[in-house]
Amino acid sequence: MTLDIIKAILLGIVEGLTEFVPVSSTGHLLLVQRFFGFADEDFGKTFAVLIQFGAILALLSIYFVRLWKLALGFFSDPAARRFVLSVLLAFLPAAVVGAIAHDCIKSVLFNEWLICFTLIAGGAVLLWIDMLDLKPRYDDAQKFTLPMYFMIGLVQCISMIPGVSRSGATIVGAMLLGADRRSAAEFSFWLAMPTMAGAFAYDLYKSHGQMSSGNSILIAVGFAVSFVSAWIVVKMFLGYVQRHGFALFAWWRVLVGSLGLVALVLGR
Repeated sequence: MTLDIIKAILLGIVEGLTEFVPVSSTGHLLLVQRFFGFADEDFGKTFAVLIQFGAILALLSIYFVRLWKLALGFFSDPAARRFVLSVLLAFLPAAVVGAIAHDCIKSVLFNEWLICFTLIAGGAVLLWIDMLDLKPRYDDAQKFTLPMYFMIGLVQCISMIPGVSRSGATIVGAMLLGADRRSAAEFSFWLAMPTMAGAFAYDLYKSHGQMSSGNSILIAVGFAVSFVSAWIVVKMFLGYVQRHGFALFAWWRVLVGSLGLVALVLGR
């Protein structure tokens, strides 16, 4: 039991630290489970779904006041209504593709070799985007154009490939379309709310048969650790990328992907 609690803490930390930064939380969780995993594979998959809710709640708790203002202003404030509808517009492509291709993605693309390669490739993309001499036209995530929101949503669909990173795809797409680093990163938070909530609800529905009360302590530990870790990351991330860019996350992706490939080769 003690070993399982340690694993729950480890997975909670991994989920919380990686969910909102451009390194792919799904890729990290799958690699950690592959090399350290739970004895019960089915529960390991269910556990990964449930602790994601801790990260979602961390984001919602930080943005609660702003969400409340948007909700109150939806019917009276055109700007609030426009932004809410814009986030839903950006979420639409992922909702459609996810509903259609969910089972195929889970069965075909959840492969450790693919994850390692996409981690490395994604790191190269982040280094490239940092080196570009971009001329941002937007510094406010609530002021993008409607076509821009939709195109960011289309780019987000690439992140359904494990290892790509939902936040990474969103940030790169937004920056290429004219957003500065901070507004691109912040919109990745806004878009994460419906995207993660939808994915969580769907995965929970699919995996509810593997749940049992006997694992409640492990779930509670992982959930709490995920919440705290994600809360810290969300609080620090925007200021960090505005000052320093994405090189840290890029090289981390390359390191993890490379070590994963070495481990897979040696483990064959």
